[in-house]
Amino acid sequence: MTEPIGDGTLQAPSSRGALHQLRLFFIALQFFTRLPIPRWVGFHADWLQRSTRYFPLVGWVVAWAAALVYVLAAQLWPQPVAVLLSTIAGIWLTGAFHEDGFADVCDGLGGGLTRERALEIMRDSRVGAYGVIGIALLLATKVAALNALLPFQLLAALGIAHPLSRWLATCLIWRLDYVREEGKAKPLAQHMGGGEFLLATCFAVVPVIGVICLGMMSWQRVVAGLVLAAIAAAWLARRFVRRLGGYTGDCLGAVQQLSETAFYLGALAATPGIFRY
Repeated sequence: MTEPIGDGTLQAPSSRGALHQLRLFFIALQFFTRLPIPRWVGFHADWLQRSTRYFPLVGWVVAWAAALVYVLAAQLWPQPVAVLLSTIAGIWLTGAFHEDGFADVCDGLGGGLTRERALEIMRDSRVGAYGVIGIALLLATKVAALNALLPFQLLAALGIAHPLSRWLATCLIWRLDYVREEGKAKPLAQHMGGGEFLLATCFAVVPVIGVICLGMMSWQRVVAGLVLAAIAAAWLARRFVRRLGGYTGDCLGAVQQLSETAFYLGALAATPGIFRY
């Protein structure tokens, strides 16, 4: 969407103010989920790049939706069914965007012996054996870990893991190079300033503080989840640099998925007799 100026030419709407920040959030929400956004938001090429600061905030929306489905489903069905329905809701809401990226990375790194071949495989819309096996095992691990948590722990884990995992994905945008000439994540990959990254960090930190202050999960479990999620993201980032020389959009999805699951595993790893919650 553009606005006319004095000589009849067009320019992008103002890039300052609360309205513009709301516009950037809606752009991020539209890109990463199936949710509709107001028509007045419009679009400009630079906005998608600047919207990465709200990637973790989109995680709030996905977490709340998944939590709501879990709470409602738990009134009717046993815990395993409620967890599975909650996971399905999250996948539907995001259009399996990140799961698809994880599967493509499994195929590319598993079947590509060279950088060029790995990138070629990751671009292919077809899913191979590595991708099918990888995403199936990841989703099974995610559902099993969530099912083993108590209800309040599960809600707390969702509230932290979704924003956190998306923040860890933005770390790649902030620090690594985008390795494709073209791609669906290319508009996101141009530049991320320190201020933008700091804002994204705040959206990831607030749920952590909230969960601990509300007593929904012990700080020890939270820390264990944070550490394991960070290790998973760092391990993947190192693999991407060594194999690809940087990252692609699929790599962002892989980091989000693996670090989210790693947080659940870390939060679950504590012995109940040691940690209170």
